Amino acid sequence: MSDTLLIRDDADGICTLTLNRPDAYNSLSMELMNALIDALDSIANDLSVRVVVLRGSGRGFCSGHDLKQMLGEGEESYYQCTFETCSKLMQRIVNLPIPVIAQVHGVATAAGCQIVASCDLAVATDSSRFATPGVNIGLFCSTPMVALSRAVSKKHAMEMLLLGDMISADKAAEIGLINWIVSDESIDEKTLEVAGKIAASSRKAISIGKQAYVRQIDKPLDEAYVECSRVMTENMLTHDAGEGIDAFIHKRKPQWQHR
Repeated sequence: MSDTLLIRDDADGICTLTLNRPDAYNSLSMELMNALIDALDSIANDLSVRVVVLRGSGRGFCSGHDLKQMLGEGEESYYQCTFETCSKLMQRIVNLPIPVIAQVHGVATAAGCQIVASCDLAVATDSSRFATPGVNIGLFCSTPMVALSRAVSKKHAMEMLLLGDMISADKAAEIGLINWIVSDESIDEKTLEVAGKIAASSRKAISIGKQAYVRQIDKPLDEAYVECSRVMTENMLTHDAGEGIDAFIHKRKPQWQHR
């Protein structure tokens, strides 16, 4: 992982990954995408990490793909590699066994908006703006559409994709793209509050639950209940479930072992 492109900070079970291309609005170069994939792969097996925060340096969260880099290469094989790498990154976020929180300031557009839609939770400043504006440059945001269409309703997704307009943080919250809106001054505090609550829980239980959510969401109702009944049985057999139930019964604080 490049310390220049991606800054990692770990504290109290919270891993913060900062996209660090401020002069390019943290646009997703191939190098940055690969650095993120490597970091998430490492985190997946790091039992000391219980929640991840994704944020951007400088004036905004992420402006999408690095179009200058893409045009400079100008070959079909490079474009294919770019979008395959981006798809791999988004799936790493979704399939990471622990929650990922997007901390958004400034703009989150195109693949940057795709990151927000792929994350489990999102905190944004009241001045944040979101868009999938590819239609404005003749490049429909088809890969961002995958994440966006799974985060918001069809008509809201199509509105963003077809018009390409910026939407406010208030609109993003209204359609379910983000969870919380705070001031610029308090976004770090709010994100840390949310991440801290997750980090205080059993990593094992959170991991089981997030993975089950991803598996059941597109299943028919009966199959979803079969799947989640199996998952709850598996969860009941873990150490932390026994510890948590015993702590609840005896009115004490649980001591998680994350297993």
